[in-house]
Amino acid sequence: MTGIEHVLNPPRTNFGSTSADGWRFAVIALIAFLTLVDLFAAQAILPTLVEKFQVSRGAMGFAVNASTFGMAVAGLGIAFFGRRLDRRKGIWISLALLSIPTTALAFTDDLTVFAALRVVQGLCMSAAFTLTIAYLSEHFSPAQATGALAAYVTGNVASNFFGRILSAAVANLGGLEINFLTFAALNIAGALLVWLTLKKTSAMMQTSEDGSFNMRRWTYHFTDSELRRTFAIGFLILFVFIGTFTYVNFQLVALGLSPMALGLVYLVFLPSMLTTPMAGRLANRIGAKRGIISTLALAIVGLAALLSVSLPLVLTGLALIAIGTFLAQAIATGLVGRRAITDKAGASGIYLASYYTGGLAGSLVPGQVYDHVGWPAYIAVLVAALLAAIVIAFPIGSAPTPSRR
Repeated sequence: MTGIEHVLNPPRTNFGSTSADGWRFAVIALIAFLTLVDLFAAQAILPTLVEKFQVSRGAMGFAVNASTFGMAVAGLGIAFFGRRLDRRKGIWISLALLSIPTTALAFTDDLTVFAALRVVQGLCMSAAFTLTIAYLSEHFSPAQATGALAAYVTGNVASNFFGRILSAAVANLGGLEINFLTFAALNIAGALLVWLTLKKTSAMMQTSEDGSFNMRRWTYHFTDSELRRTFAIGFLILFVFIGTFTYVNFQLVALGLSPMALGLVYLVFLPSMLTTPMAGRLANRIGAKRGIISTLALAIVGLAALLSVSLPLVLTGLALIAIGTFLAQAIATGLVGRRAITDKAGASGIYLASYYTGGLAGSLVPGQVYDHVGWPAYIAVLVAALLAAIVIAFPIGSAPTPSRR
């Protein structure tokens, strides 16, 4: 192992607060950032894309967020069939391949091609994401893995924030073509970082004792009412998150913001970067059910603020939505891991597929409501989705823990 590879391959010992740990987790966060930086960045330039393609807000919003369909398909596919993949090779190849559709986005004028390229981007991002989670779980001690996964989540949140700001700034200064080429360069940078810092690893964690795929364990996840509820909650969380941050740009423009200023709006993600790592402590203190309900209630307050014509109040509402949905997502993800007694990878794959499918629906349904009915009805749809998630969460904790199978 080379010196730089040792950064992400520590001895499997208990986690300690050392400078080496801080550097290691910073690299993990950077890998997470470069893996998902493309996912939501295009939302910041949605008005510019609508102008270029001359289509409705709903059609462009759906095309921009078609990447979530790729995320859902690839996450499920990796969990199904990727148990024998080499982690390091799979991650860096996925990120290198990601640069191809990203580059192609700079040169297309067809909405269907644009949407297809976004789907391919999602496939590549999800493959890298899923394999990285497996890598961290398998190559750190339990105590170290907690810190490593927290760093990865923080990097994901940062990608939501900085990706949008970067996209808005580059598109405003250099145009859409330069914007997509810049992100293609970031894809290559991510591939190089993984290639330099991760060592060659063995195949993905097997889903059954003999290494074969076990369909019975997958279908068993759907017989557990608590897991079913969590899958549905994940769907609704991303439905609301994407529904909000895709179309709120048009409302902000109506309030007088310039395209460049739209990028700065995403400073509202800064508080969530600080609160998301606290999800585990919140769930331990008040329980997963109360944690999900309280954080989603906070997001509903944020949605109500979006009905205001006061820019400061709207920005405060966006910050509350980001805090609430990111915390709820982190708590729900942890609940899946604790509830799935066996085949945790399979349960996580189903959850991620449900989560990103919700994002795809969130890019389509609210946009149609916004286009044809108006902003208040759009907000009402999002509030109804979070209220449904809260109702679904109420029985959590009452079902008996499933027996090991």
